[in-house]
Amino acid sequence: MTAFNVSDEVATALAEGRPVVALESTIISHGLPRPRNHEAAIEFEQILRDQGVTPATIAILDGVPQIGLDAKGVDRIANEDLAKASVRDIPILSAKRASGATTVAATAHLASLAGVRVFATGGLGGVHRGAIDTFDESADLSTLAVTPITVVSAGVKSVLDIPATLERLETLSVPVIGYKTREFPAFWLTKSGYTLDWSLDSAHEIALAMQAQDELGHGQGIVVANPIPEQLQWDPAEHDRVIQIAFKAADDAGVTGKAVTPFLLGFIVGESGGRSLEVNLDLARNNVGVAGEIATAWSALKA
Repeated sequence: MTAFNVSDEVATALAEGRPVVALESTIISHGLPRPRNHEAAIEFEQILRDQGVTPATIAILDGVPQIGLDAKGVDRIANEDLAKASVRDIPILSAKRASGATTVAATAHLASLAGVRVFATGGLGGVHRGAIDTFDESADLSTLAVTPITVVSAGVKSVLDIPATLERLETLSVPVIGYKTREFPAFWLTKSGYTLDWSLDSAHEIALAMQAQDELGHGQGIVVANPIPEQLQWDPAEHDRVIQIAFKAADDAGVTGKAVTPFLLGFIVGESGGRSLEVNLDLARNNVGVAGEIATAWSALKA
């Protein structure tokens, strides 16, 4: 059995030095309701194609990591009940010949193995609130410390511990670059209130940073913090109201540990009347577009 499979479309683009952007499958399989998830998967790929960029949606199907999906594969990640697969789960799924939707960590890892250098996601995983007791921290962070890929995200979800996440990324020597901003975004919100050390204003500058990282770094990735445009963000007052209610609901329900964040996110969608979901889609579209620009600049730089 092949360790992983790169689609003909992606393999040709990589061989010819054309831009490629990796896309995760967890946002499709676990983050969006059906049938909106299938529509979003097709839309994200089309955004890239319209830029002249090849999309590489990544998932594990029947035990084989797939770097780039055909129409049938996209349909499977949208409509089958797949396991949520991080890096540690990849060998187990392979042994069982089972299928899984890849998280940010797993997508970044597999994309890098295939030679894809840019990855668009909605939000990065991070340090969870209360991690001092639970040690609950996303594998996204440790994976980026050893994986040479540039991830475009709208920060981390505001239900996570944003300052602790930024501190961990600093400790892991993962650069966090604000894209046309010096303030770290908070996923649904344009601003988190936390200042970044560095900001770059063009895809070309980010490509130059990637090149320098290859030459001077020790194999770590780069986080590009790309805020949702202010006119598309969730109303901050409504956001704060819903978040407060969600945390109280979790306390009242006795939800603890790793179950807290999934509970909060599901509760927030319902309490917001679906508004959080629409903002999620808007920020994901925005990140995909910026990732396409960066991949194009990277391709031009390496030509």
